[in-house]
Amino acid sequence: MRSFALLLLLASPCFLAPSAGFAQPSGGPYGPVEQVYEIPKAPHVYYVAPDGKADASGTSLDQPTTIESAIARVVTGDVIVLRGGVYRTGGLELNQGITMQPYAGERPILKGTRVADQWQPLRNNLWRTRWKTLFPARPLGWWQRAREGMRTPLHRFNNDMVFVDGRMLKSAGWEGEVGPDSYYIDYDSGHVYIGVDPKGREIEITAFDFALIRRARRVHGKESDRKGPTIRGITFTQYAFRALEIEGKTGAASPNEEPTNEPVGLSDPATYGKEVTGTTLENVTITYCSRVAGYFRGDGLTIRNSLFSDTSTEGVYVIGSSDVLLEKNIFRRNNIEQLTGYYPAAVKIFNQSHRVTCRDNLVVDNPYSNGIWYDVGNRDGVFLNNWVEGAIDGFFFEISKGVTVAGNLFVRCDKGVRILNAAGARVYNNTFVDAPASFERNQRVATGDLFGWHAATGPGLEEREGHVFVNNLLVASESYTRPLLRFEQPPQMCQQLPRPQAVQVDGNVYVRAGGRQSQPLVVWSPVATETCMATAASLDEFRAVAKGVEARGREIERSPRSIFKGPDVGRYELQGELPVAGATIPLPADVRALLGWSEQEAARTAGAYPVRR
Repeated sequence: MRSFALLLLLASPCFLAPSAGFAQPSGGPYGPVEQVYEIPKAPHVYYVAPDGKADASGTSLDQPTTIESAIARVVTGDVIVLRGGVYRTGGLELNQGITMQPYAGERPILKGTRVADQWQPLRNNLWRTRWKTLFPARPLGWWQRAREGMRTPLHRFNNDMVFVDGRMLKSAGWEGEVGPDSYYIDYDSGHVYIGVDPKGREIEITAFDFALIRRARRVHGKESDRKGPTIRGITFTQYAFRALEIEGKTGAASPNEEPTNEPVGLSDPATYGKEVTGTTLENVTITYCSRVAGYFRGDGLTIRNSLFSDTSTEGVYVIGSSDVLLEKNIFRRNNIEQLTGYYPAAVKIFNQSHRVTCRDNLVVDNPYSNGIWYDVGNRDGVFLNNWVEGAIDGFFFEISKGVTVAGNLFVRCDKGVRILNAAGARVYNNTFVDAPASFERNQRVATGDLFGWHAATGPGLEEREGHVFVNNLLVASESYTRPLLRFEQPPQMCQQLPRPQAVQVDGNVYVRAGGRQSQPLVVWSPVATETCMATAASLDEFRAVAKGVEARGREIERSPRSIFKGPDVGRYELQGELPVAGATIPLPADVRALLGWSEQEAARTAGAYPVRR
């Protein structure tokens, strides 16, 4: 991550921006903000400590109980206050709307590993230990071994992890592959092998597959109150499978099943997302989970100023939930095991989630993962003022309908914005740097599809249109040669879908270094060619191919350094007004309100950063 982001993590709480719409990616602070927590007023406050006593009352600092004991006692409205230190625990279950937070400015860390200190030396620099808590797993049923087995070995799908002095090792297929940076597990005998001398080192091996599940059913003799927990200032790390989960109707996820069954098929949002509502995470850190940081279900979810890092298939996974806010978080380094054929995403918003807002988040360092993915049947999303850098698809909107994408910065992504088999995506005033925007549709329907009913939750074949792409700034560095904007569909769909995907493409500014006019600028479809597509090397060619586009668009022959204040150090604010007077299109009032821009600012600005006088 860039050094500026690390500095932001240390910023004082007094510099927190308000929750209202920002004018552009704010620059932080993103992620957890260190602070001193006051003890909330509550019916009962339980103090816990790593060395607390299970039979202690926990009602005072000098008599802390264990976290396991407190979790079993609390009822709606109670508070658990954690003293600092490492809690090696997991398998915790809760069904009450309570608060969990640190004591004062202390730092509680919940770990899903235990220390392994009994090692037997073998030949060839190998050591082994017997381990009871192992978590074998297999690929999900839709993973195609014939296609991906030569790239991702099956042992990579097991959920165990091994750490040497905090450094995560990589799994190996047998003892002979083990070296200083890897480990092997013989599941038949229960042995773990490492290739580094354990003497004088802390070797940690996963012992729990989750930290805390907020159950929707009866737990500890209590019925669920349907209220989500509030969790503040706590770190969860080194859990096999996931750290946190909020249950819905059908219970918790299984390691061998995708959590796609809630709801099944196109459903009324009034019928799901109500089992646990109002979950809040603030200043939480979740790292090194073998699969997912957390599965979150339930309306009214808020995740703010938290860090999700070093996960595998997903970081945050939101399922079948409405009125969700993800704000000022850091999502980084997902798919650290480099699984292939698994479609990973640092954030996945899944299966008919309505009105999910992702605002002013930092999504960075995901070269093997998508960034934030609204996947299957979602409605009326808002993606605002996020900084997305170094992902496969930075923002991915698939088989869904209605989203506003405005004021975001996309840097060096395979695709900055990707809209696939969707309808009604409005993309206004974003900045793309070596990160093209792509609008795509194909023949995918629910019948005969690998994922069954998924496609039935989104727009039908002839509804995959209605997109707007306006006032965006698309910039290519000297070495970037790919098209900056793409509209694609397969040739066999040309007659069936003769209308363009977009209803408006205008006011966009395309910036490339001089002498690049022979390289493709835009790909457009449908057109009456054998491939159903045409490539334009300039805006004039684009206008000739696609009638009625970019009447106020502009093409500029300049380098990024002449446009931005300091792209080499991550400063993508404009140096000044671009030499394209009259290029921008008036923004709809609701988009302008989301961005917090005046009419004058919007009238002068292409891209995410307004130019003020």
